[in-house]
Amino acid sequence: MLEFTGVKNHGVPEEMIKDMLSIASEFFNLPESERLKMYSDDPSKTTRLSTSFNVRTEKLSNWRDFLRLHCYPLEDYVQEWPNNPPSFREQVGEYCTSVRGLVLILLGAISESLGLEKNYIVEALGKQGQHMALNYYPPCPEPELTYGLPGHTDCNLITILLQDDVPGLQVLRNGKWVAVNPIPNTFIVNIGDMMQVIGNGKYRSVLHRAVVNCNSERISIPTFYCPSPDAVIGPAKDLISHDQPAMYRNFTYAEYFEKFWNRGLATSCCLDLFKPNL
Repeated sequence: MLEFTGVKNHGVPEEMIKDMLSIASEFFNLPESERLKMYSDDPSKTTRLSTSFNVRTEKLSNWRDFLRLHCYPLEDYVQEWPNNPPSFREQVGEYCTSVRGLVLILLGAISESLGLEKNYIVEALGKQGQHMALNYYPPCPEPELTYGLPGHTDCNLITILLQDDVPGLQVLRNGKWVAVNPIPNTFIVNIGDMMQVIGNGKYRSVLHRAVVNCNSERISIPTFYCPSPDAVIGPAKDLISHDQPAMYRNFTYAEYFEKFWNRGLATSCCLDLFKPNL
């Protein structure tokens, strides 16, 4: 089954997509003193500006700044977001709501493709969570010496990625890194680790990375849809049989995320730690 694909007729207005990329660029081009009001290296903060992945544990930082925003339920988080640029909260809030509608459609279709009830995956997520990262990759004088992000799988359920027109995303396919070049007004849909578990391996999360450019800044905006921390995740019972036993044990999403965060980005999937009897 497809684990990394593009969606063009997605229902999110083209003007909203342009505005989202524009507002992200505006934020990262604010004076440093203004941007640093949002800085934190505490991963428990629901709104924070940081760099790399886990600055507390990494020996080498990645060539990236990011603004992480929790955005569901929207009313619980929007007042934490930056109020500069002035239209930030309104424009980003509208985008988050629109993307959530797309995700719910996709999850229903994926459930049915697995032979499950349409609402199975959504109901398995508990209260659900949605957050996003506004990623900024500055021009890099020696791009061959670093990554924007090294190879990794996403720890969540499904990711909707918006890219600007500067190439940088790569996917590991048949042992080779393949460029996923931007297509205007198109989202990249990436299957995450939690979908691999629920589908008992029928869908698989895919290794991907971000490379940097020597001449151009780059903006990418992934929206992550995930279970609530206390949701118990495991293979759907209807997908387990004598011929196809459970590939993973049950666990809470909080347990998984803690191991994923402390381990850092790595080319081996963190799911290997959650196989039965391990």
